[in-house]
Amino acid sequence: MENRVFVSSSPHITDRESIPKIMYSVTLSLIPAAIGAIYFFGIRALWVMVIGMVAAILTEGVLQRLLKRPVSISDGSAMLTGLLVAFNVPAEVPWWIPMIGSIFAIAIGKVVFGGLGYNPMNPALLGRAFLLASWPTHMTIYNTVPKGGTLSGIDIITSATPLNVFRQAREAIATNTNLITDTNEVVVPSEVLSQLSDSYSNLFWGRIGGCIGETSVFLLLLGAIFLIYKRYISLKIPVSYIGTVALLAWIFGGTEGLFTGDPLFQVLSGGLMLGAFYMATDMVTSPVTYNGRIIFGVGCGVITILIRLIGGYPEGVSYSILLMNLTVPLIDRYTKPKVFGEDKKNERYY
Repeated sequence: MENRVFVSSSPHITDRESIPKIMYSVTLSLIPAAIGAIYFFGIRALWVMVIGMVAAILTEGVLQRLLKRPVSISDGSAMLTGLLVAFNVPAEVPWWIPMIGSIFAIAIGKVVFGGLGYNPMNPALLGRAFLLASWPTHMTIYNTVPKGGTLSGIDIITSATPLNVFRQAREAIATNTNLITDTNEVVVPSEVLSQLSDSYSNLFWGRIGGCIGETSVFLLLLGAIFLIYKRYISLKIPVSYIGTVALLAWIFGGTEGLFTGDPLFQVLSGGLMLGAFYMATDMVTSPVTYNGRIIFGVGCGVITILIRLIGGYPEGVSYSILLMNLTVPLIDRYTKPKVFGEDKKNERYY
């Protein structure tokens, strides 16, 4: 009886992974994109990221103290949220924009629901949505030209992001008018769309305007490969999300009828890569079932294209993921795999 055996209920599988390890690993995977942001947009991008992270950490620590909850700022989740909020704002925003976004993300998107693991929506995206609704001018006007590139990625128009230029050109073609640049130069919309299709290189490497963390597809993919290797995320949501955007963009995104769109441009532009690999795959706010993740990704893709093509904003990644976050409990409920030995018809177990 000296060697006692303790019997406990299942599961008996142990894992070396922990919340801090996962959070710091995801933050580590974003370092290439963060370095790229500093390279393309200058030292101001670094300050935006630092302010966002510090504000998030302090907000969580202070609120947990006030609510007499265990202080968990060392687990890295608040720091990651602050970094993602900073990734979703332009480089030239006032310093208080990332600060308020991080405070809102932590306080309203996380702590109010009980903390990490209880939030129904992605906190960082909720912070971005709040900023976009409250200060749309600061969030949608870009003035900082990326190093070695232009804001739009093309030579004709430089005062807007590629998705903004794409939207303006589509509307101009629909109304049979021309585009007028900031220099009062009249530009034919079809020429603009043609040059956008030739800007794949700038879009891939990040020499285009936009939020500081979403411009370089290459650097984001480097981090995503690391997360996939560590098995922190799977390809189900990103592939179904990006694939849906590409398919619907090809079918409905053209100006000469169906099946004339440019799917590669839509995939490389905006925050799709950042959203697909880092936001939509959030463990707390995404489905746990195999089929549920596919449905979730497809839903995000459909809403993204709807907003990009006919909505009020040129970008729809943030709102699409937030809306689909709210459907996760329902998706998990109806895609739950059948329990082994269960007879659903007679409601018996064998």
